[in-house]
Amino acid sequence: MAVLMLEEQGNGSKPPSRARVLIAGLIGNVMEWYDFALYGYFATVIGQQFFPSANPTASLIGAFGAFAAGFIVRPLGGIVYGRIGDLVGRRRALTLSVIAMAIPTVGMAFLPTHAQIGIAAPIAVVLLRLLQGISAGGEYTTSIIFLAESAPDRQRGFFCIWGLWGSVLGMLMGSAFGDLLTRTLTQTQLGDWGWRVAFAMGSVVALTGVIIRQGVGEDNTSNKTKTPLSSTLGAHRTAFFRVLALNIASSVGFYAVYVYLVTYVEDVDGIADSVALSLNTDVMAVLLLLYPITAWLSDRIGRRPMLMGGAALLCIGALPFLQLIHSQDPQSIVRGELGFTLALAVVDGGKGPANVELMPAEVRCTGTALAYNLAEGWFGGTTPLIAAVLIARASGNPVYLAIWVALSGLCTFVTAAFFTRETAFKPLLKQAQPQQC
Repeated sequence: MAVLMLEEQGNGSKPPSRARVLIAGLIGNVMEWYDFALYGYFATVIGQQFFPSANPTASLIGAFGAFAAGFIVRPLGGIVYGRIGDLVGRRRALTLSVIAMAIPTVGMAFLPTHAQIGIAAPIAVVLLRLLQGISAGGEYTTSIIFLAESAPDRQRGFFCIWGLWGSVLGMLMGSAFGDLLTRTLTQTQLGDWGWRVAFAMGSVVALTGVIIRQGVGEDNTSNKTKTPLSSTLGAHRTAFFRVLALNIASSVGFYAVYVYLVTYVEDVDGIADSVALSLNTDVMAVLLLLYPITAWLSDRIGRRPMLMGGAALLCIGALPFLQLIHSQDPQSIVRGELGFTLALAVVDGGKGPANVELMPAEVRCTGTALAYNLAEGWFGGTTPLIAAVLIARASGNPVYLAIWVALSGLCTFVTAAFFTRETAFKPLLKQAQPQQC
């Protein structure tokens, strides 16, 4: 059987196994999204301690505002780490990003509250989120490029999905750990120190990532361009805008469902914290099971059918799915969340490899990172804040949020249907050529 290997540069050491390549590609995403998930799930506690207000909704909006700040700067991180990936190498960008992400994660665990240091507390939260956003800006896109360029031509979808699988695993770990804490600690303990333990545990994931990414091979950057950013926004701007639009539906849908709606069913529907986190953990486990299936399917039928089908379901199903979630009945909530989960799984099965295949090799890291992070940061990352404002104005009715999610699905559907060529069945020009034995 053919075993995928990366080229070593003159040291004669044994190339890494396929399993190690896949783990190296996904581990940083576990770290990144574990931290982001924790922030979203403990947004109510963080709002009370760092953004205190007599109005609980104002505290929550303040917490989600800081959450959104980390996403707004993600394009800057994409430019920085994308340039490193294009000019120096994919593995070096991946190693640097996972080290840098550990700093704000652990920093949140030891940050003094507003009651202790006053206005400096919310400022520090925002600064940590900004650092997190910059560090994470190149992680996911560089990882899927690393995986796609290491894959056989007809398996790129299956390889790419493990970067996203790591992201969801990180969120699942954050959700599961949050669920464990809410079940074992009192509300006072959870607010005083329990949430801090969850952030401190992120250091273990970071250390694991640094160790695994050592020795997975270097990159051949002989076809690099000296100006990847200007080339992306110049000669390759059509590809850049296409990739950006293809990522909008999944970005908005993901943060609406797996970050904001946890808080929504708690604060608006009156569902207990432990129940909300437990339901969220269950549907994210389903998403993990669906990802390899939809990725395998995208290798068989193509990227466009997956993108169009998932985006259409997100567009048409947004309102009925949200009405089920607003029902206050746990079984109906699960059905609504599962509807969103299926739509996102189908979109994501084709999205990852399409991002890599549509971007020219010489600007692949920079172009993909900038496009993805604009969609993820400016559309997806701001969705919890937008949702909180829309829901507050609608007195808990999710109809305006449904319109926002449906419009994101429509954007991706139109782009995939009318402005995107099929790329699944063509060879990929690679920076790092794999060997087979």
